[in-house]
Amino acid sequence: MLELPVRRATVSPARRVAAKSAAAALASALLLGPSLTSAPAGADPDVPVAQLTADQLPPELVQAIQRDLKMSPAEYLDRAARAQELRTYAADFRAQRPDDFAGAWLTPDGKPMVAVTSMDAAKVAAAAGYQTRLAPVSANHLEAAAGQLNDWIAQQPFDLGRAINSVAIDFLNSQLVVIVSNSTVGQLLNLPTLVATVKVVLSPDGGGPVENRPMGGDTYVTAPMALDDPALQQVTVCSFGFNAVDQAGTPLNISAGHCDPKVDGTDQKASVWVPNPDNLGASPQAGDFARATLGGNTALDYSVIKLTDRAVRAGMDRPSVRGANGTTLTLTGTADPVVGAPVCKSGQSSTFTCGFVVADHVETQLFTDSGDSRTIRGFATNACTLSGDSGGPIVTGTLALGITSGSNTAESEDCNAANLDLAAYGGTASLGIPIRRILADVDATSNGGVGAGAQLRIQQNAG
Repeated sequence: MLELPVRRATVSPARRVAAKSAAAALASALLLGPSLTSAPAGADPDVPVAQLTADQLPPELVQAIQRDLKMSPAEYLDRAARAQELRTYAADFRAQRPDDFAGAWLTPDGKPMVAVTSMDAAKVAAAAGYQTRLAPVSANHLEAAAGQLNDWIAQQPFDLGRAINSVAIDFLNSQLVVIVSNSTVGQLLNLPTLVATVKVVLSPDGGGPVENRPMGGDTYVTAPMALDDPALQQVTVCSFGFNAVDQAGTPLNISAGHCDPKVDGTDQKASVWVPNPDNLGASPQAGDFARATLGGNTALDYSVIKLTDRAVRAGMDRPSVRGANGTTLTLTGTADPVVGAPVCKSGQSSTFTCGFVVADHVETQLFTDSGDSRTIRGFATNACTLSGDSGGPIVTGTLALGITSGSNTAESEDCNAANLDLAAYGGTASLGIPIRRILADVDATSNGGVGAGAQLRIQQNAG
């Protein structure tokens, strides 16, 4: 229960959907390899994207990199770049030799690895400078098996389907990883639950100059009605994601779909406000949900917020993200998840935290209050994510990677407590939704309207 200045109201736990993910897969850092495919529409993997230099990173992010990744900012940027180079090579390799490709990832020490099913393919990858590993099953075969298994799960009775937490692909061991909630491990870990939104952090945490304007990573609140409506009973708190613009010049922000209180209805015009902690009813409006997706044919979890002129004047047309109103990171492009790539995320609760991509192909069954089953597909990291971080940006280097959807640490007080509580069970785990897949779907479903040709705001000619 949250005491609001206008009346008593509860904070919605981001639609209270329960999501379970592959505990063993997420807990085994750097275990799962990627299912690399060609880039979505609008992304050209053959064009290298420049990043900022180490001395241009915000102090809070530098602190998170050193604390969570145990590496220098220069090492972080270098490994992020190597991951995208591997992603480009693996996508081309798979397109040319689909039956030979069995996965690709960065090893714990940052070395690029390509798994193949034949000695001939191994020689090709080795000649290109990559370490290789022989595997008995191709990536195509594993992905087809995962799709068939998830189709079967979706057809099961509610109680049985709900007991199966998720399916992930373990390319390293050429197998599928299935976690069932009534197993001992499943009952203990319950990974991940969708990030419940229960905390607002509005004060900077030090570490450098702070810009007094809203941006990605900051707090927003939303509700199915106006904040000063006497009938208001609950308020949802989430984090802004990446700023974007469509081909008509409409300013947008990409956040999580489950944050929209009207995601299940035909009217997705719930509003978004930057909260005024002294008087919630007087909070300035930042926009409206133009679209929200949770599951469905694309298995995505994202929302498109159409920003107000006031939000744009306040600075939400810039290529920037930060952690909980702290110091600012400028974005220089977009990227795809690659296992072993370093990542950092921002959010209104946990600010900047960092980790690694541990799986780039995770499918999770979500169950809403009404009992509907939804399949969400994304990538997994071991970066700590707390309540209220839903929708916040995930970056690799200075490239936009995805938005936060779920976590196994939603009930933790802070990341220190989460690390201690989950250390015996494999550590923290978060579910992200790839930004390139989101942008492709936003464009494909826009019907020429809001979101058509959507692109992230990025700094051109960086580096």
